[in-house]
Amino acid sequence: MLRITLQRTDLDLVMKLEGCVSGPWVGELDACWRRATTQHDGHLMVDLRSVCHVDAGGRVLMARMHEAGASFMTSGCVMPEVVREVTGSSVSIVPVSKRT
Repeated sequence: MLRITLQRTDLDLVMKLEGCVSGPWVGELDACWRRATTQHDGHLMVDLRSVCHVDAGGRVLMARMHEAGASFMTSGCVMPEVVREVTGSSVSIVPVSKRT
């Protein structure tokens, strides 16, 4: 299952993902991303902090999102590595520390 929440500001569009970016949810995310970016001219930030798994199709979609200018918010050990693999660098990663 994948939950997609959009938050729009004057400059940015934040797409918060929760769950698994895999299987049929990749197509749903792709459709949501395309709709959202045609309706908003701001920079896209993809929040991956609540994503537990990304399959091969999800990685391909993330690469397309990166090529279109998206940045990714990550935390933990796994998602930063997935983003580095998908983007080929750490340039588009926005690490977010947890505050207690």
